[in-house]
Amino acid sequence: MTERLADLTAVELVSRYQEGSLSPVEVLEDVLARVETLEPKLCALYALEPDRARAAARESEYRWRRGEAGPLDGVPVTVKENIATRGTPVPQGTAATELIPAPEDAPAAARLRAAGAVIFSKTTMPDYGMLSSGVSTFHHLSRNPWDLTRTPGGSSAGAGAAAAAGYGPIHIGTDIGGSIRLPAGWCGLVGVKPTHGRVAVGIPYPGRAIGPLTRTAADAALALSIISGPDRRDYTSLPHDEALNPSHLADLETPEGIRVGLLLDAGVGLPVDPEVTAAVSAAAALLEKAGAFVEPIGPIVTREMLDGLDRFWRVRSAYDISNLPADRQTKVLPEIREWVSTASDLTPFDVLHGHSQMHALAVAVDAAFADYDVILSPVAPITAFAAELAYPTDDPLKPFEHIAFTVPYNMSAHPATTVNCGFSTDGLPIGLQIAAPRFHDLAALRLAAYVDSVAPHRPWPLAAAG
Repeated sequence: MTERLADLTAVELVSRYQEGSLSPVEVLEDVLARVETLEPKLCALYALEPDRARAAARESEYRWRRGEAGPLDGVPVTVKENIATRGTPVPQGTAATELIPAPEDAPAAARLRAAGAVIFSKTTMPDYGMLSSGVSTFHHLSRNPWDLTRTPGGSSAGAGAAAAAGYGPIHIGTDIGGSIRLPAGWCGLVGVKPTHGRVAVGIPYPGRAIGPLTRTAADAALALSIISGPDRRDYTSLPHDEALNPSHLADLETPEGIRVGLLLDAGVGLPVDPEVTAAVSAAAALLEKAGAFVEPIGPIVTREMLDGLDRFWRVRSAYDISNLPADRQTKVLPEIREWVSTASDLTPFDVLHGHSQMHALAVAVDAAFADYDVILSPVAPITAFAAELAYPTDDPLKPFEHIAFTVPYNMSAHPATTVNCGFSTDGLPIGLQIAAPRFHDLAALRLAAYVDSVAPHRPWPLAAAG
């Protein structure tokens, strides 16, 4: 059987390049062949640049021969389209954006290039990243490789689809309420929302984070170690943490003695599908069998908190859209225009109260961690919904009913990692979320690696997508 180079992990690729048994050029060609076969169905990519990528792969091959390779040299990588790359417009998923080439790489993209990674394409997202789906007025509709009738999730929609389909091993997304973890959970991946400031972003904002979507925890740790660190463009960015070394991922042999809070009821939003509850509970039972102390905990999020965020983000989005020329306002996705149309009904006091719920969520998360090393929960209360829907509720006025498990950690700055923990009866992945105290990103990844080693697996969905 011919080896599928596109499916090799980043860790495997670097090792093979180092020993000289594999070339970045042949790996990239296999990835591009996979893209050519699957992309018409998945629509995961934006600004694919095969010729530029081939030139970068040849340069990487030369560096490996000279012993000058970087830590990700020759590894095929994508970045979400709202992470700027020099010379490429950043449409933010919407036809309302004026297409102006970005003047420079954003911090994460710059770090990837400096490490030798081959950024061969960017990935799709919905309008303004305000949806947990791939519905966009600019990009074609992105679909889930496990089931083409379902969404890959969002807003890192293309990143999730690309990772599950094997468009190379590392895909970088963004997350302000679950936009890395939701597609990771619905596509069977490891997704990392790091500690706030761990990875510098171009335009900092409370809760906004950048992190990897990969097939393995080791690849996620490797990618995170490369893209983390301070940058002058992000005043919230943190110093590089030397402990964030992928070689430390194996330090945890078993979860014995770890105190685990098990959160199965978000307290608000969509009810949790029984199959999701069962898969997450089974993962918790595996940890308990290995010596972890597992204890059920009550909800963190309240209706007041979730509705407050809705009100604040609604007004913020309405303000941004109102600053567009009238002809471009009409190009924004109709569901988002309907959502922001209600912003004028809110009082200044409503908006201030909504903003205050970011702090309320952070306090609630800190309190929840008082007695636990990690908090386990579903990533989402449901499995992947229909690809054509903007929201799982199909109601623009109820857009956040599925993010009650994910959004608390954006507001509190805590790291949270997802890993696949099972499948529904119709074959859709079910994601487990592992949240850890601030700055303990690697602890969450270690536990994800352990869960991945003991949880049920299925072959990646190449045949289903192809």
